[in-house]
Amino acid sequence: MTSKDVARVAGVSQSTVSYVMSGKRPISARTRRIVEDAMAQLTYQPNAGARALASQRTQIVAVVMPFDSGLGAAGLMAFIEEITLAARAHDHDVLLVTAEEGVDGLRRVAGRALCDAVVVMEVGSDDPRAAIARDLRVPTLFIGIPDDPAGLHCVDFDFEDGARLLVAELADRQRVTALAWGSDTVARHLNYVPRFRAAAQEAAEAAGVALDWVPLERATVEEQVRAVLAAGADALLVTAHLTRVVHAVQDAGLRPGTDLDLVALATDVDATGFTVPLTAVSTHPRDVSRQAMSWLFDLLERGSGPAQVRRVPASVSRRSSVRSGPTPRVPRP
Repeated sequence: MTSKDVARVAGVSQSTVSYVMSGKRPISARTRRIVEDAMAQLTYQPNAGARALASQRTQIVAVVMPFDSGLGAAGLMAFIEEITLAARAHDHDVLLVTAEEGVDGLRRVAGRALCDAVVVMEVGSDDPRAAIARDLRVPTLFIGIPDDPAGLHCVDFDFEDGARLLVAELADRQRVTALAWGSDTVARHLNYVPRFRAAAQEAAEAAGVALDWVPLERATVEEQVRAVLAAGADALLVTAHLTRVVHAVQDAGLRPGTDLDLVALATDVDATGFTVPLTAVSTHPRDVSRQAMSWLFDLLERGSGPAQVRRVPASVSRRSSVRSGPTPRVPRP
């Protein structure tokens, strides 16, 4: 089937069918519905190559990120699902660029005109892709905030405020142990790690709380948790390996909210999946993705827009994992 067949069934001109598909001219709702009904009746799918030549659009959004993501499978899928849903709602497909190409991968998808727009994920503090993105002709949006965001469109969760909110939940404790990202994540120089840590440290100092930072290594999580508990830690702020940490606490015969305090940087789904629901700040991956894609298609529609940094606000959900009131001060060896 061709657009000529669609025009015949719909009783309109072939150019009207073309305008309905390209959106280049305003078409009445009634005419659009008639054309779309004819396309559905004929199971017509426009030829992607011909459509791209006619509109100079590929109808593709490229998502550039390493395959070995520090987000974890669940976090990654939340982002990708929302990005894909938003793309389809705008009649676009998603090209996932997962090779460890770095700058070359970004140059390739943009330089070969493989896409209409680019989303860059797993952003580093000193990300070399930033310099390339400033010169790309296609709209490019970073999910993450590099140290130098000048000239870039960046959107991310407000990790700084999230850190402050979590510390505030434990502000009447004398000492807090942060069970945090390990060397595998730190080595990736991901932008949110130093942002969160600096804000948490600043908030703890302002509250007069000693903050012990313990990087959790993938191979030794349970051993490390046992060690901090044996040393008397009774207020935990967790940003990594949450399930393994909670299970290690339970295996030690302790119950969050009764024997110790435990707060986490975790999605609501993760935080509520335990026997004791956890007080947590969610990173809102779906909200971040929705805002990113809404902004990206706005840039694509308008052709350009002012470079700026947008943050998705942080909020804390209080549950049962924090004891009410100050806890007795336990002498430490």
